Amino acid sequence: MNYNESAEGSFNHIPEIPKEKFQFVSFNETEKITFAGKTKGYFADCMTRFFTNKTSVLCFVIIFILILYSIFAPIFSKYKISDKDAYYAYVNPSFMKYETQVVNQQTYDYLINIPGAVVKDYGLKKVEIASRLREWHKIKIDTYAKVGWKKLILSDSEFNEAKAYEEKNNVQIFYPVIDEKKVTNIAYKNDMNAWFKTDDKGIALKNPATGSVEDIFLKENESPLFFIERMDGKQKEVRVLYKEWYKYKNGFSASFLFGADSSGYDIFTRLAYGARLSLILSICVAAINLFLGIIIGSIEGYYGGTVDLVIERIKDILGQVPSVILMTLFQLYFAKKAGPIVSMFFAFIFFGWIGTSSTVRAQFYRFKGHEYVMASRTLGAKDSRLIFKHILPNAIGFIITTSVLSIPAVIFSEANLTYLGIVNLQSDTMTSVGTMLNAAQSVLSTHPHCVFFPASFISILLICFNEFGNGLRDAFNPSLKGTV
Repeated sequence: MNYNESAEGSFNHIPEIPKEKFQFVSFNETEKITFAGKTKGYFADCMTRFFTNKTSVLCFVIIFILILYSIFAPIFSKYKISDKDAYYAYVNPSFMKYETQVVNQQTYDYLINIPGAVVKDYGLKKVEIASRLREWHKIKIDTYAKVGWKKLILSDSEFNEAKAYEEKNNVQIFYPVIDEKKVTNIAYKNDMNAWFKTDDKGIALKNPATGSVEDIFLKENESPLFFIERMDGKQKEVRVLYKEWYKYKNGFSASFLFGADSSGYDIFTRLAYGARLSLILSICVAAINLFLGIIIGSIEGYYGGTVDLVIERIKDILGQVPSVILMTLFQLYFAKKAGPIVSMFFAFIFFGWIGTSSTVRAQFYRFKGHEYVMASRTLGAKDSRLIFKHILPNAIGFIITTSVLSIPAVIFSEANLTYLGIVNLQSDTMTSVGTMLNAAQSVLSTHPHCVFFPASFISILLICFNEFGNGLRDAFNPSLKGTV
């Protein structure tokens, strides 16, 4: 068909379509329209959004690895939490056992005469000090072997057992005893490694004929003595090569993966126990605070009015109490009876539920006026059913996010309190990350590994927990994505 002139005065031509091109649809024929795919629930949809956030997933994996470390490291470690050896205090991590140093002649003579202490001698190095050239020795030392010899007091049976082990395994544990009266340098008094003659400056004196250092061993009939009898022969004072003695007593050579602290504890094992304590404490506190926060926040948000007003004022009062003062008071009065951990546990719960309850309260005010809640109330639903069946499930996303983010907050608070010394968890059977940092802060410049590993652990854990919590927040409520 043709249309006449348009409103603008021009003609538009639409081609005619033949009748045979049209076909009537039969009313007897029906078509089924199906949609491919399965329906997805709320939590499944949230997890899909969470796993698209690669940063949060990576942080979750790191948290999982750190948790595995805290669980299994003490199981597979050859050291227990109570194992310590003062002779290996501040020793370097096993993968950093070798150190290159430039030392003076006195220190060079001291170290070169300890078996295995000097791994490589680079020779003399001239250094200008106060406009004078002085000679220094550049050497690579084994920080484990430089422990050298030590004096021990053994019972007669202990001495005989060690001698039998020495002969059976063809090793030398016992060495001649030093005549301490012949030690001329005051710096070497009671030092079992100073077995050679020195001048007043501590430089080794060598025999002109042989070129070797002269010993100052205690001798009887010109033969060195390997022990001095004490307590009428019941005890023996001996001088042992400590690395061999350590292997005899423990069944393995000394090797600390993360090094040792000021008391000679293995940092790798102690850090795992400290991490376990921090994680267990924070998860338990978060779970209890979550429970209390849900109950109190639900009552506030659902009933409102006077109930809400009274509880909010109580929360305001508790929220104004400084946490450090509260924790100090708990430690001063409650820790004496219940212990520091239990005291810290109750102190965290004292006001830890406030944040969760405020979140739950806000969500109840948001959802309790919706039509489905009013319809259920009209049909006779009780308050408990309305709270736990209709309103709370809609707020669960916010609650989960709040509870996850409270875990790093507790970990940080615990580390902060123990680092400041307000809470002391240092013992042979217990420690925490903050306690380890507190003990190592004075040797940061000289032994940085004592601070590095605990600080790295707590930093990585807190960063990952916060990123993981932010990822959950974005997944459960996409409208808040990217907010802090």
